[in-house]
Amino acid sequence: MDLELRHLKIVRAVADAGSLTRAATVLGLAQPALSAQLKRVERALGGSLFVRGREGVRATALGELVLERARVLLPAVCELQEEAQRFARQGERGYRLGGTHGPLLGGLVDRLAEEEPGVAVTTYTSWSEREIAGSVAEGRLDFALVGVCGESAPPEPGRLAWMEVARDPVHVMLAEDHPLALGRAATDEVELAELAAEAWTDVPGDGCFGDCFAAACVRAGFTPACVYETDTASCVHLVQVGRAVGLCRATFPATPGVVTRPLAGTPLVWRHLLGWHPAGRVAARAVGVLGHARAAHAEALGRAAAGGSALRAAPGSAPGPAPDSASAALRSAVPWPAA
Repeated sequence: MDLELRHLKIVRAVADAGSLTRAATVLGLAQPALSAQLKRVERALGGSLFVRGREGVRATALGELVLERARVLLPAVCELQEEAQRFARQGERGYRLGGTHGPLLGGLVDRLAEEEPGVAVTTYTSWSEREIAGSVAEGRLDFALVGVCGESAPPEPGRLAWMEVARDPVHVMLAEDHPLALGRAATDEVELAELAAEAWTDVPGDGCFGDCFAAACVRAGFTPACVYETDTASCVHLVQVGRAVGLCRATFPATPGVVTRPLAGTPLVWRHLLGWHPAGRVAARAVGVLGHARAAHAEALGRAAAGGSALRAAPGSAPGPAPDSASAALRSAVPWPAA
């Protein structure tokens, strides 16, 4: 019998699990079937790979030798497959964009389609920033358009290059007849502590925003008593009817029945980021995509319900490079955090 990758995976799984029973569960096999396969592997290699005991199994000297090689070969083969798949797609045209729910993805699609008529632009959205970034790292998407709080690191920091599209101060959404909305201009700030008694609504996600929001509330002297986690439309409805207040980016579009107000001191800042694989098939076009993403943000900001208040930079933030310097910035873009 010739030794195959699947045999090495079995040996590794048994060693990692420490028992045939647990390894069988991990591999999705019945234990008798796993035992039979392991015996065939041992016969092919000329000796026992594991010693069975009361506390499970441990590798023999031969088993340690095989494991040492397997732990090098299996990741190398996986990396080879990923690189080959990316290489095979080098000749494909078009853009595959991924993003979390927000106003910038549609604007980016518009600009890419206008610049290159006839070139396919596809999109994928998810509440999970990790899923989007992972798909780019594995070659299933070309660009990720996601966001993080403040200086938090983006997902997949070791495999993707990231550049900042823009920074937005986080605003509060209120019903138009809310006491903190009545008699106030759109630019009037609201203290976070003034909202201590409110119920809140937010969308799901696996990023850091929930933790950052909770920390900001603690600094303001309270803990949110009630948070409704739901989809965007339901969040807006809960705010419109006065059931809750919510948080939004400065690019939040004008919405009937809802007003937005800046938070005093800008306790929360949202950074829009564009990520791509440095060896990806369209990595050379990242400078153009970044410019289009920044233009989409500027347009969304101009439409925002917060009006003039949205145009103020968040304290401590630095604008992204101007269009004529974006190319130079991208030449120095490397996987986070150096980017």
